[in-house]
Amino acid sequence: MAESAACPAFQLGKPRYDQSSFLGRLKHFVEIIDPSTLFVSERRLTECIKLLDEFKHGKLPPGVSDLQLWEAQKVTQAIIHPDTGEKIFMPFRMSGYVPFGTPIVVGLLLPNQTVVSTIFWQWLNQSHNACVNYSNRNATKPTPTSTFLQGYFGAVTSAVSLAVGLNVLIQKANRLSPATRMIIQRLIPFPAVASANICNVGLMRHNELSEGVNVLDENGNILGSSKIAAKHAIMETAFTRVVLPMPIFVLPPIIMSYLEKLPLLQMNRRLLLPIHSLVCLATFSLSLPLAISLFPQMSQIEVSQLEPEIAMATDCKVVTYNKGL
Repeated sequence: MAESAACPAFQLGKPRYDQSSFLGRLKHFVEIIDPSTLFVSERRLTECIKLLDEFKHGKLPPGVSDLQLWEAQKVTQAIIHPDTGEKIFMPFRMSGYVPFGTPIVVGLLLPNQTVVSTIFWQWLNQSHNACVNYSNRNATKPTPTSTFLQGYFGAVTSAVSLAVGLNVLIQKANRLSPATRMIIQRLIPFPAVASANICNVGLMRHNELSEGVNVLDENGNILGSSKIAAKHAIMETAFTRVVLPMPIFVLPPIIMSYLEKLPLLQMNRRLLLPIHSLVCLATFSLSLPLAISLFPQMSQIEVSQLEPEIAMATDCKVVTYNKGL
C-alpha cells in the first residue's frame, strides 16, 4: 500500500503528480528540468521508447512496475519532442536550460561591463532563449519562420537597447558613489531581460490572439479555438517570464556585494569568479522550477468567460488549454 501511495498507477502521456497544486506542479517540473537526463545513452532511450510502446499496445512484459514506466516516460519526454518525434538538441532541452544557461547568466552579471560586452551577453542570452523556445515549441500547427525571427530580433533589440541605455545613464550619474553605481549596474540585466522576455512572448505568440488556442473538455475533446483563452495563456506565460529572471539577476549581485567584503575574498580575488558562478548556478536551479510552477501548463478557465459559441458547444463548467512554457 505504501508503494502504491508513493507511486501512482501509470498513465501514458499524463503527469505523475497532481497539477492542481503548486507542490504537484513543482515536483513535475523538477523532473522535466532534471539535468541527469542529458547523460542518458542511446540504448537507454531506445529501451524507454520500447517500454512505453509495449504499454500502449497492451504487450507489457510481466514484472514491469509503475515506477519503471514513469521513469521511462520522464526520459522520453526530456529528449524527444512530443509533436515531431525527433530528438531535441542537448543544449536546447529544458533539462539543459540551467547547465547551458548558467555561464550566460554569469557573463551578464560580470561587473564593469563595457558597451560591447553588454551587447554580446544580451545577444547571446536572447539567442539561447530563442533556440530553447523554438526547440520546445508547439509543433502541432505549422508556424512561419518569420514569427520566430520577429520574436528573436524584437527580444534582442529590446534587451540590448535597454541594457546599454541604462548603463550610459548610470555612468553619467555623477552623484552616485562608485559602490552604489556598481551595485545598480549589476542589477541592470534584470529589467533588460524581463522586458525582452515579454517582447519575445508577445511577438512570437501574437498570432494566437487572432486565431485563438484550442480549448478541451474533460475528456480531451477539442471544443474550438478561443481568443480569450489565448489572451490568458499569453499573460500567464509573460508573467512567468518576468518572475523567472527576478531572483536570477537580483539575488547574485546582492549576495556577491556582501561576499566580496569578506577577508578571504579580499585576499584571494581569483576566487570571485568561481564563487560568483556557484551563486548564479544555485539561484538559477531554484528559480526555474519555482517560476514555471506558478501556473499549470494545462490551465483551466470557466466556460462562462469564453466566447458564446464555445459555451454553447459543451455542458462542462470548466475547460482546459495549453498555456505553454
